[in-house]
Amino acid sequence: MASPNINYRSLAEEHANPFQTTTTTAANIKTNLDDAKTFTAAAHLGEHADDEEDGDQEHDHEHEDMPHNSGFMIHIVPETGKESQRWNHIEDLDSFFSRMYNYQQKHGFRVIVLDEVFQVLELGFVIWLFTFSTHCIKYDVLFGNSLPDPQTNRTKTMLSDVFISTGECVSKFGFFTYLTIFLAAIYLGIRLLKTIYHITQYADIKRFYNTALGIEDSDLDNITWHDVQQRTRKVQAEQHMCIDKELLTELDIYHRILRFKNYLVALMNKQLLPVRFQLPLIGEVVSLSRGMLFNIDFILFRGPGSPFQNNWQLRDEFAVRSNQTELAQRLSKLILGVALVNLLLAPVIFLWQLIYFSFSYANILRKEPSALGVRTWSNYGRLYLRHFNELDHELDARLNRAYEYADRYLSSFSSPLAAVIARNGLFISGGLLILILALGIYDEHVFQVEHVLSIIAALTVVGVLCRTFIPDENLIWCPEQLMTAILAHVHYLPTEWKQQAHTAHVRNEFSNFFQFKAGYLLSEIFSPFVTPFVLIFVFRPKAMEIVKFFRSFTVSVRGVGNVCSFAQMDVRKHGNPDWQINNSNLLDLPGLNNDPLHQQQQQQQSLAGGKTEMSLVRFTLNNPEWQMPKEASKFIKGIREHAIDELVQAKTSPQTAARDNPLMHSLISFGNIGEAYSSIANSVLAADVSPEQLQLSQSMNAGRASFNTPPTGLGVGGGAAAASDFRQMLQQNLGEPLSSMSMGPGDSMRRLRLSKAEGRIEGPTDTLLYSLYGVEPRLAKNPIGVTVADMCLSALYLHELSQQKRLARQSRIEEADERPGPSSRGPRPQAPPQPPTGAAGHTVITSKAAERTPLLGNIRS
Repeated sequence: MASPNINYRSLAEEHANPFQTTTTTAANIKTNLDDAKTFTAAAHLGEHADDEEDGDQEHDHEHEDMPHNSGFMIHIVPETGKESQRWNHIEDLDSFFSRMYNYQQKHGFRVIVLDEVFQVLELGFVIWLFTFSTHCIKYDVLFGNSLPDPQTNRTKTMLSDVFISTGECVSKFGFFTYLTIFLAAIYLGIRLLKTIYHITQYADIKRFYNTALGIEDSDLDNITWHDVQQRTRKVQAEQHMCIDKELLTELDIYHRILRFKNYLVALMNKQLLPVRFQLPLIGEVVSLSRGMLFNIDFILFRGPGSPFQNNWQLRDEFAVRSNQTELAQRLSKLILGVALVNLLLAPVIFLWQLIYFSFSYANILRKEPSALGVRTWSNYGRLYLRHFNELDHELDARLNRAYEYADRYLSSFSSPLAAVIARNGLFISGGLLILILALGIYDEHVFQVEHVLSIIAALTVVGVLCRTFIPDENLIWCPEQLMTAILAHVHYLPTEWKQQAHTAHVRNEFSNFFQFKAGYLLSEIFSPFVTPFVLIFVFRPKAMEIVKFFRSFTVSVRGVGNVCSFAQMDVRKHGNPDWQINNSNLLDLPGLNNDPLHQQQQQQQSLAGGKTEMSLVRFTLNNPEWQMPKEASKFIKGIREHAIDELVQAKTSPQTAARDNPLMHSLISFGNIGEAYSSIANSVLAADVSPEQLQLSQSMNAGRASFNTPPTGLGVGGGAAAASDFRQMLQQNLGEPLSSMSMGPGDSMRRLRLSKAEGRIEGPTDTLLYSLYGVEPRLAKNPIGVTVADMCLSALYLHELSQQKRLARQSRIEEADERPGPSSRGPRPQAPPQPPTGAAGHTVITSKAAERTPLLGNIRS
């Protein structure tokens, strides 16, 4: 399969407008429609145009990535004698593929229809409940301030005594009530029309699944998104949903579903989103509410006047550099206008947020008040930790595996002052509560005293809050090990946190990613009052930088449209020098240059934290059929060859195995995550060096004399036995029962539906773990778990390599600038700790290390 024809020129580098299209007349529309029908019929009959016509067609579409219209339209060509339906020339493939993804993840048509209908009914219920509770209840009778029937002196209160008749209730409506009902009815009508539109669109998606893909709704829970994606690619080859390309790649489909999300990930990495701001009397706040995300999405992508003119094309003005100031002013005015509308609607939105969250969490809080003390990944954390081209279910699965480690890490911190106050508060509230309960047991009339139940509820909440500040006396502090386990699963953490997990600063910063549920609810409820000011004073001043970002980091991909250039995962153009592998396989890449000036320029074109490199590794593991560009393939191959070389060095030179070897540090960290990971790491270290590994290492280190003699104890039979042992080890450790001490990386996936699985069910055929073990690819009992484990090791290894390169660069700079007197540079970063070695010189991995504590028991990975 050929790689996509990508135009890597940014808009800032183009002299001509690459998005210019001709005006489409009614005659042209008719002609294009006839051409599409003819093309579809020719494809169906097996007719193919000659090479010259194909070349002309590609040339015609070189600067026209998608049809100019932004409507959602499907041209259907009926087939005689067949019941199947044709899907050719779908104009808005972004919306089509997004609905396809939602259809599979939400389990089919009936579930989606019910969800849409109930959302409308919920809105109607809120309006009815608000009106009824305001005008149709006699609160004096309900609270016992007056008798239900003064004439009969009846003391028992009936429901008919409390409720007011419908006619009398309506007569009490005032102007404000009628205005509220009128506005709510308008909104409800619009929402109802939108629901009907969504249902009709998903009805088309249902037909597409049932006829084109051959998937019934009852089978959706037994099929992965990867399988749906592969079948969609086959339909494209047969029916040409996209007329600008013969074939669609996996990356093309991801681009269309995640086009705007990829831009947000890059904007977050470039620190252009308003997530940090100062509040009076509070100080710096890190927050990204759903309301703020909605406004940013409206301003940048979907609203009138936004940089994008439709789902797939940036506005033509962004191709002209002289328009930069004007575009920034226009964007600044748009942000100001949206902020003022938010400020005007803030009271209404706040009231709705308060009612919505109260109704949603009332039952949960009544039965389990401690639910407010549960932690959850914040919107800021989810966007910061997200890979490029990562779908929602893939992100959820990855963060769910890190949840247990993150919760244990933050729970291991405690404030002695807060603990003393909490213990005394718990003692006092417990004393008052037991007194009221004892009196109530003695005489039940106590519970009928005014506000007694309210006092009991308040004391219960106080007790729950106090218990959250009291540390567990049986826990042992091991923050570094827990932070390493978190890094293995989330893949992105600031480099400054290395060996600093025990500090309060790192703890506070990480709590911005992983916040209390109570903090999340409060930020969402009060966000209507904060969002307008953040848009005006934080986001609006960045208008020029945002315009420059869209001009500099937007590329045109044939058959896809305009996408964020970072989402192409091009390590040649956007690779970070600190995350590149300097070996013989990558020295010839144009993007890799050791010149300091070139590296400084490349830093400006790259992202922090190895976002491009890590996204590429993850995408290749989840989509092994994807035909990578040459540079990406060399990068992935270079990582594995570099790791094999370091493994051979460690095994053939035990005396130097523990010094400056990123792979050994990574295996130590990987093994300390849990029992299953420990067994995998031990098996890799205990295996003999294969002839292929030794030959590769010798070719990469031709001048090293110590490699002339191969290790003893290696033969054909030994290699076969090693392969068998490795396969058995994977089956045992990646498929352990849920009751084991520490769960393997595949256990959490078996708790989910197959539709939520990451990648293909057969797993990848080429991984770092297979390369290190020196055997042919073998599929374990749980192949999806192999993908998880391999990505964990790859993330740790890339972080170690990056850390080593930064330390080496810092050392060279300090040596070059060394002079008498105090240095003006900051302190030199500390080198990572040396891994322990056994008596025989071989590195030993043990899950019962010095930091093995109850914190790591029963870990859900």
